[in-house]
Amino acid sequence: MYLDQKGKEELFKKHGKDAKDTGSAEGQIALFTVRINHLTEHLKNNRKDFNTERSLVKLVGKRRALLDYLTKKDILRYRAIVKELGLRK
Repeated sequence: MYLDQKGKEELFKKHGKDAKDTGSAEGQIALFTVRINHLTEHLKNNRKDFNTERSLVKLVGKRRALLDYLTKKDILRYRAIVKELGLRK
Protein backbone atom coordinates (compact mmCIF):
# COMPACT_ATOMS: atom_id res chain seq x y z
CA MET A 1 0.00 0.00 0.00
CA TYR A 2 1.15 3.53 -0.61
CA LEU A 3 0.90 4.68 3.04
CA ASP A 4 1.43 2.31 5.96
CA GLN A 5 0.72 2.84 9.65
CA LYS A 6 4.12 4.44 10.33
CA GLY A 7 3.64 6.84 7.44
CA LYS A 8 0.23 7.88 8.73
CA GLU A 9 1.57 8.43 12.24
CA GLU A 10 4.36 10.63 10.90
CA LEU A 11 1.87 12.54 8.75
CA PHE A 12 -0.45 13.18 11.69
CA LYS A 13 2.49 14.07 13.95
CA LYS A 14 3.67 16.65 11.43
CA HIS A 15 0.29 18.21 10.65
CA GLY A 16 -1.72 17.45 13.80
CA LYS A 17 -1.05 17.85 17.48
CA ASP A 18 0.49 14.39 17.85
CA ALA A 19 0.57 10.99 16.14
CA LYS A 20 -2.80 9.97 17.64
CA ASP A 21 -4.58 13.18 16.54
CA THR A 22 -6.29 11.72 13.48
CA GLY A 23 -9.40 13.89 13.65
CA SER A 24 -7.96 17.36 13.26
CA ALA A 25 -8.81 19.21 10.08
CA GLU A 26 -5.13 19.72 9.24
CA GLY A 27 -4.36 16.01 9.61
CA GLN A 28 -7.33 15.00 7.47
CA ILE A 29 -6.42 17.53 4.77
CA ALA A 30 -2.84 16.24 4.71
CA LEU A 31 -4.04 12.63 4.45
CA PHE A 32 -6.46 13.51 1.64
CA THR A 33 -3.64 15.31 -0.18
CA VAL A 34 -1.40 12.23 -0.02
CA ARG A 35 -4.23 10.04 -1.30
CA ILE A 36 -5.08 12.53 -4.07
CA ASN A 37 -1.46 12.63 -5.22
CA HIS A 38 -1.33 8.82 -5.25
CA LEU A 39 -4.53 8.51 -7.29
CA THR A 40 -3.36 11.22 -9.69
CA GLU A 41 -0.20 9.25 -10.43
CA HIS A 42 -2.27 6.10 -10.93
CA LEU A 43 -4.55 7.89 -13.40
CA LYS A 44 -1.59 9.13 -15.44
CA ASN A 45 -0.81 5.50 -16.28
CA ASN A 46 -4.41 4.20 -16.36
CA ARG A 47 -6.46 6.92 -17.99
CA LYS A 48 -9.54 4.74 -18.54
CA ASP A 49 -9.90 3.75 -14.88
CA PHE A 50 -13.16 5.58 -14.28
CA ASN A 51 -13.76 4.17 -10.79
CA THR A 52 -10.50 5.67 -9.59
CA GLU A 53 -11.37 8.93 -11.33
CA ARG A 54 -14.65 9.06 -9.44
CA SER A 55 -12.87 8.36 -6.16
CA LEU A 56 -10.40 11.14 -6.92
CA VAL A 57 -13.19 13.65 -7.55
CA LYS A 58 -14.89 12.66 -4.28
CA LEU A 59 -11.63 13.08 -2.34
CA VAL A 60 -11.01 16.49 -3.85
CA GLY A 61 -14.52 17.51 -2.79
CA LYS A 62 -13.96 16.30 0.76
CA ARG A 63 -10.66 18.16 0.99
CA ARG A 64 -12.29 21.30 -0.42
CA ALA A 65 -15.05 21.06 2.21
CA LEU A 66 -12.49 20.78 5.01
CA LEU A 67 -10.54 23.72 3.60
CA ASP A 68 -13.76 25.77 3.45
CA TYR A 69 -14.47 24.81 7.06
CA LEU A 70 -11.01 25.97 8.11
CA THR A 71 -11.47 29.23 6.21
CA LYS A 72 -14.60 29.99 8.23
CA LYS A 73 -13.25 28.65 11.53
CA ASP A 74 -9.67 29.99 11.62
CA ILE A 75 -8.10 31.70 8.61
CA LEU A 76 -4.57 31.46 10.06
CA ARG A 77 -4.76 27.66 10.33
CA TYR A 78 -6.09 27.58 6.76
CA ARG A 79 -3.21 29.67 5.44
CA ALA A 80 -0.66 27.59 7.35
CA ILE A 81 -1.88 24.23 6.00
CA VAL A 82 -2.17 25.54 2.43
CA LYS A 83 1.39 26.83 2.62
CA GLU A 84 2.73 23.58 4.14
CA LEU A 85 1.08 21.35 1.55
CA GLY A 86 1.67 23.67 -1.39
CA LEU A 87 -1.97 23.87 -2.44
CA ARG A 88 -3.07 26.58 -4.85
CA LYS A 89 -5.62 28.29 -2.62
